[in-house]
Amino acid sequence: MDRSEDTLFDGDLVCLQHLKGYRFSIDPVLLAHFVRLKKDESVLDLGAGCGIIGLILLYRATHRICKLTSFELQPGLAGLCRENAVLNSFQEKMCVTEGDLRGITKFFPAGVFSTVVCNPPFFPTGSGRTSINSEALIARHQVECTLNEVLVAAAYVLKNKGRLYLIYPAELLAVLVTSLSKCGFAVKCLRPVYSYPEGEGKARLILVEAIRNGNAGMEIRSPLYIYQLKDGPYSREVETFYRRNE
Repeated sequence: MDRSEDTLFDGDLVCLQHLKGYRFSIDPVLLAHFVRLKKDESVLDLGAGCGIIGLILLYRATHRICKLTSFELQPGLAGLCRENAVLNSFQEKMCVTEGDLRGITKFFPAGVFSTVVCNPPFFPTGSGRTSINSEALIARHQVECTLNEVLVAAAYVLKNKGRLYLIYPAELLAVLVTSLSKCGFAVKCLRPVYSYPEGEGKARLILVEAIRNGNAGMEIRSPLYIYQLKDGPYSREVETFYRRNE
């Protein structure tokens, strides 16, 4: 499959992607910058795609990460993860496991990760814009797994009080919070994402931090605007998400 070689952070980070398969959008970039890493983290990128979230986390905070595992169902995308790890000299900290999250117990012991990051498939089968490309279809639609199956897998691999980070459509927040609660998570932090200020007044996405077996109490952070205005440049905050490390 033909590929492109894309860069972030003024060329510091290289990411191979399939030209006609799944290609990452701004969503994983927003999610990666929402993640709060502590010290000596063991991180799982659940449904990693080409590995972009793991690459950004390692670029921004490699000193806080002991090991990062990219878990991906599709062989072609798992292969890109491996190549991207080597291209960016992250192969010592970034490993790739190919498999189905519905059988997560076959790949990892329980409670082995301190943090799980996931940009899950948003759309139930038959809804949203359906891609004719199977790689993109599986990545964006709940063809191979449901939201509940994603959360069950995350709960299994997370340590007690471990953190789960997600990005999801804001209009489906009630469904997400209910599902998180059923799987033993407490939502600790929400940040709504809007296209631009003075827009239609409707959040497009929601960034979520949830704690496995967490206590009550939740922070709602200020809105994140992607653009300065309709059809305009990125907001100043989002611009910083693409700047190289100083």
